[in-house]
Amino acid sequence: MAEKKWSFEQAMARLEEIVRQLEQGDAPLDQALALFEEGTGLIKKCSGMLDKAEQKVSKLLAGPDGAPEEQPMEGEI
Repeated sequence: MAEKKWSFEQAMARLEEIVRQLEQGDAPLDQALALFEEGTGLIKKCSGMLDKAEQKVSKLLAGPDGAPEEQPMEGEI
């Protein structure tokens, strides 16, 4: 089965929905476990997306005058 492509915002919205369902406490155990498993997968996916976004942010290093200076990321020129 192909994995669904989620945007960060879609994944976070689904996580919020899962949390609400689990907090209600009325889901049968098997459904609660399935929701928990889905949620942990989405957390991992969101974490990966955030890591990738962070890597794309330019490094700021102190320039000769002490002011921040934008430097290209490794592999970028």
